[in-house]
Amino acid sequence: MSHPQYRAAIFDLDGVIADTARFHFVAWQRLAKEEGFAIPHVVDDRVKGVDRMASLNIVLEYTDRGYSQAEKDALAARKNGYYVELIKALTPADLLPGAGEVLHTLRAAKVPVGLASASKNAVPVLQALGVLDDFDYIVDAATVTNGKPDPEIFLKAAHALGVDPSLCVGFEDAPAGVTSILSAGMFAVGIGEKDLLADAHEVFPSLADVSLARYFQL
Repeated sequence: MSHPQYRAAIFDLDGVIADTARFHFVAWQRLAKEEGFAIPHVVDDRVKGVDRMASLNIVLEYTDRGYSQAEKDALAARKNGYYVELIKALTPADLLPGAGEVLHTLRAAKVPVGLASASKNAVPVLQALGVLDDFDYIVDAATVTNGKPDPEIFLKAAHALGVDPSLCVGFEDAPAGVTSILSAGMFAVGIGEKDLLADAHEVFPSLADVSLARYFQL
């Protein structure tokens, strides 16, 4: 089924444009180890699309130690330092399948493109990947009050692009992100596993499997 009436595309970053989500988990693992406990791999899925402090609270479920808010702030900052070090190794070769082609096609067709990312490091990540100029507007966790699954981040991106939310397509790999897109009144395209993203309108294994002509006039 085609929906060529849409006018803007808004993407999540981790797991859609690049697999930077793995760096988050590695950074959380290092932090947990330094604090004397371990986290299981299920945490990798649980923190996808979730902001930094909410992710920290998930990680801390696996220790009996209590932390003050000041200590939590310090832990979150430490973890971010580890993450920033890891993403320095990113190159355009780390783009997920189809991501570069999709972004360049949208740019050539003059379709407005936004980013709605729970990461506070979106700009340096996009720079390292070589696709920063393919985005017209970037909304990250540092610029919103409420993280996903709240719709704020996608609504802010649509507003900045000057496109009604009902005319936007959101691309997400996490259930919290899909909920955010749907709550914003947008068409939700899941990137990943159908079982995990069952609430999305359509689901594809990767951006390489998406035909943009289904949604946009190219």
